[in-house]
Amino acid sequence: MSVQVINLGLPKSGTTTLHHALKAAGYRVADHRIKTADAEDKERCFVGTLMYDGLYRHGDPLALLRDYDALAEVSFIHGGQSIWPQGDHAMLLALRRLHPKLRFVATRRDTEELADSIMRWNNLGTGRLPRAQVPGMPKGYGHGIDEQMIWIDGHYEALAHWFRDDPLYLELDVAAPDAQQRLADFLGRPMPWWGRANVNKGGDTARKNRKAPD
Repeated sequence: MSVQVINLGLPKSGTTTLHHALKAAGYRVADHRIKTADAEDKERCFVGTLMYDGLYRHGDPLALLRDYDALAEVSFIHGGQSIWPQGDHAMLLALRRLHPKLRFVATRRDTEELADSIMRWNNLGTGRLPRAQVPGMPKGYGHGIDEQMIWIDGHYEALAHWFRDDPLYLELDVAAPDAQQRLADFLGRPMPWWGRANVNKGGDTARKNRKAPD
């Protein structure tokens, strides 16, 4: 078994929905972090850490993920670490060079809705992101929806530039009526499930953090 699909979307862009869809289609999916069988304390390892360990210690970002054939979310901020493989050009170049048949999906939502969801998800937008060093958004930025939106659009525009004309790359609007069929056509496999998973609860309170127009 080897990884066939990697999602390059940002957190709260529909990564859990993609996880459920891929799992229902028969993929063995690693999502955000996994429990390793060889760890004495059964510690949970982050997918992003395993990708970087694979790249820099084994010469292949997927060397430590051979038990999976899909990665639904690869970034994390935890314990002083801020890991974002989906925004690292060196990582993407290594994946494409070593795995030329690998397919990349970039889950996406409306930019303002995605920023609002990030702001409302635990302390991701209100604490962890502004305190972290993130590709495209240095430490100290990302405190409000407007700043988050600049970062979000920049991420997807960078992916569109890196993967331009690549038939093995799909930017997927998870809210589009044809999202399920587009994913099925892209992967060449029926997608028996599609819906919403890991939905934020509460109202659009984070929209109050938007800066007033100058």
